Amino acid sequence: MSGLYILLFFFPRFLNLGVKYFMGHKFFFKSTFAPNREMILAFKLSFQNTIYMTFKSLGLNESILKAIAKKGYTEPSPIQGKAIPEILKGHDVLASAQTGTGKTAGFTLPMLHILAKRTIDRKRKIRALILTPTRELAAQIYENVKEYSTHLDIRATVIFGGVNQNPQVRTLREGVDVLIATPGRLMDLKSQNEVSLRDVEFFVLDEADRMLDMGFINDIKKIVKVVPRERQTLLFSATFSKEIKKLANEFMQRPVFVEAAPENTAAETVTQIVHPVNRTDKANVIVKLIKDGDWSQVLVFTRTKHKANRIADKLKKSDVSAAAIHGDKSQGARTKALAGFKNGSIRVLVATDIAARGLDIPLLPHVVNFELPNVPEDYVHRIGRTGRAGASGEAISLVSHDEEEYIRDIEKLLGFKIPKKSILGFEQSPLAEVEKLEAELTKKNGGNNNRRKPNNRGGGGGGNFRKKSRR
Repeated sequence: MSGLYILLFFFPRFLNLGVKYFMGHKFFFKSTFAPNREMILAFKLSFQNTIYMTFKSLGLNESILKAIAKKGYTEPSPIQGKAIPEILKGHDVLASAQTGTGKTAGFTLPMLHILAKRTIDRKRKIRALILTPTRELAAQIYENVKEYSTHLDIRATVIFGGVNQNPQVRTLREGVDVLIATPGRLMDLKSQNEVSLRDVEFFVLDEADRMLDMGFINDIKKIVKVVPRERQTLLFSATFSKEIKKLANEFMQRPVFVEAAPENTAAETVTQIVHPVNRTDKANVIVKLIKDGDWSQVLVFTRTKHKANRIADKLKKSDVSAAAIHGDKSQGARTKALAGFKNGSIRVLVATDIAARGLDIPLLPHVVNFELPNVPEDYVHRIGRTGRAGASGEAISLVSHDEEEYIRDIEKLLGFKIPKKSILGFEQSPLAEVEKLEAELTKKNGGNNNRRKPNNRGGGGGGNFRKKSRR
């Protein structure tokens, strides 16, 4: 064993010397391939992170260590262990990690460390700007920043739409160091000259993939134009499309890429199962699962706002406390529903994909896909709400015949078949029987039946089902 300890102790140091040598002698690679600096750093990081690491060993400010110790954090997650050292070195960072792996602390902790070391003007100016796609995520990041900076002389605030802007404007006028914002409200206040971004040192895009999905690309480009060119830029995303990479190339300076897990993978701590059911039975099935399993905290996903409302109403009529959150709900209603879900007064939260971004519920045991998402990557985002920070969780999908194409696409993305199990009393009817019933309903309703035919991707509007939901 002593030989192993010696190897673990000295290997990273020999590796570091080797990397430095090769970085200074790039001609060595010309006959084979020419890795850039980022590739070498990523290679180095992958080995360094096999060694036991603590937050203290990362060199973070003692006041920050005190704050995170109070929350019970001692060891960084893989994405934190890779991203934090690079941010502390001043590099722009492009980070990919699945939902629930600690991305927020991955950029807020080193950001606060660096800001705390720098002189603060008497009149505080915005030195760090964090952009997020949704109000819930913005509020969650704000709470995290407040907790981590408890023992630091750093002020933060959050701004988003859906609420009166006047309290937000008053706080901004008093001066803040860190601003967390959604693009829409930030642009509104910028146009009113209530926000100055000329002193920004850190520019962070969190959930960048979702921001592009929601159509914020033009707002992002406008914001980039008004922040200083000399800044540190951090981009965190669960997935990296061509659009994300193009965006990064436009406004990042030689970014270091870090990744905690292969893109579009689900946490190993999440048990996944598919229940084949008839579409018309789904509402009764979800009531049965919750009651029979005595589930106390369940997050249910639907594709539309209307369906979210209907499921919440069905659950309440079945004596299961529930609330729906989506874009049509006021911010007050959304905040109240989320608070009730966290404190246990609301048993089931029914949400659309957009509204669920930023939900951080520790130890959430159950996620149910009442309807499968029509984009496979969104499935990974959904089930990432459970199994967070190493805890176990269960992801259940209720799949009807018209969603079989979706489940095949999801399984192709994951690289494996999700186990299937029928529910006694709600076994799925044969496809021919379902189609016959649908035909009868269509005839009865005068030819108006909204059910999508299975495997319909082609003409006649079928292609629309592959578009991401904007809800």
